[in-house]
Amino acid sequence: MRILFVGDVVGRSGRTAISQYLPGMVRDWSLDLVVVNGENAAGGFGITESVYQELLDAGADAVTLGNHAWDQREALVFIERAPRLIRPANFPRGTPGRGAALIEAKRGQRALVVNAMGRVFMTPFDDPFAAVGNELDACPLREAADAIVVDFHCEATSEKQGIGFFCDGRASLVVGTHTHVPTADHQILPGGTAYMTDAGMTGDYESIIGMQKEEPLRRFITGIPSGRWEPALGPATLSGVAVETDDRSGLALRVAPVRVGGRLAPALPGFWAG
Repeated sequence: MRILFVGDVVGRSGRTAISQYLPGMVRDWSLDLVVVNGENAAGGFGITESVYQELLDAGADAVTLGNHAWDQREALVFIERAPRLIRPANFPRGTPGRGAALIEAKRGQRALVVNAMGRVFMTPFDDPFAAVGNELDACPLREAADAIVVDFHCEATSEKQGIGFFCDGRASLVVGTHTHVPTADHQILPGGTAYMTDAGMTGDYESIIGMQKEEPLRRFITGIPSGRWEPALGPATLSGVAVETDDRSGLALRVAPVRVGGRLAPALPGFWAG
């Protein structure tokens, strides 16, 4: 399978990059599965039903969330009728929605998408290792799913690396989100799972983690909030990671970073060229 994971879409600029670049990627790279993190897609904070549909219409097969899942209150309601919208699996019992979904990919393959949230320097929800482990046990790679993608929404690099090795050999891809900066450690772990500590954001990088610079800078300098954080509106870089899996095992054969548009140096998966 050919899998593309797209990092945190931030505001209108990020959504514009998705609509501009993603349909062509799906076509030109013959993608089987596209997973997009959309937790910052609506005005930089949360997601709405119309934005969720916009991401699907552009080519996403599943949309994952994170700590801003409920910043747009309507998400608490519409997530129940949005089967491809996936919030962290380790949210408390009774939280609306689902933490994993077995979806049909573009050519009929079965793909399990799991979302979880870290606890280091974040709200200490339930154990993410146990939550992810339960989802992998319930839908094993090769037996019940042709591919498995785990989006670990997490602050600490060490915790992301830990979940990578915890899932090694049981998932096709483990990728971190949340910090909005792409890392250079894309690799295939010893057990065959593709891994990247953070996919980066799909947003304007002339910013502070996707937000207009003035208010964050003012807070750093003075310690005094004086306004809302607003998404930066310049041209966005679509950032993510591409993975090709073995059809027999579901494990990764190749992994590469993806960066298109905006300010960052471009990066394309050369193994899909032509």
